Amino acid sequence: MQMDAKFCMACGHELETRDVDGTMRRACTSCSFVHWGNYSIGVGALVVKDDKILLVRRAQEPGKGKWTNPGGYIEQMEAIQDTIQREVLEECGVHAIVKNVVALRDQPRSIHNLYVAFEMEYVSGEPVPDQVEVDAAGFFTLQELESMDVASFTQWLVDVAFHGRSEGLRVDHSPVVHLAGYGLFRV
Repeated sequence: MQMDAKFCMACGHELETRDVDGTMRRACTSCSFVHWGNYSIGVGALVVKDDKILLVRRAQEPGKGKWTNPGGYIEQMEAIQDTIQREVLEECGVHAIVKNVVALRDQPRSIHNLYVAFEMEYVSGEPVPDQVEVDAAGFFTLQELESMDVASFTQWLVDVAFHGRSEGLRVDHSPVVHLAGYGLFRV
């Protein structure tokens, strides 16, 4: 079910449908606000330690009972690298830091979803499920994964983690130009 935006998020006036740069979009009748669409950004962690990958078992839908990599959705005012570090810690008590962006999934639909997968460096902690979002967690070998109910997208990400041929985009901690409020990643 597609729901159209009805009121302006900037001033509260009614929105109308009109041509904006060649595309029919919802736009404010009073100010310059344009509703560009509905989007969500998910993040996922690929944490490998001693040739084992960190996975969690989903305790909720979607995917209840499936093994996946830890992850979640970004918060409005949270840097994406902070989001994934927080999600890993919350879901399974493991502290890991971002190394690189190693994969993207683009899923156009009524709420267009972009998923960013991060290679992360294990720092500390033993996997302990939060018992809310996940009910099991651990580091597993590729051989162990063969007998587990691993979600298909996670299977693809495990392949990226163990067989990726690129170091991906790394966090740029020292950009040549100071850009306050930006999360920057580069080759």
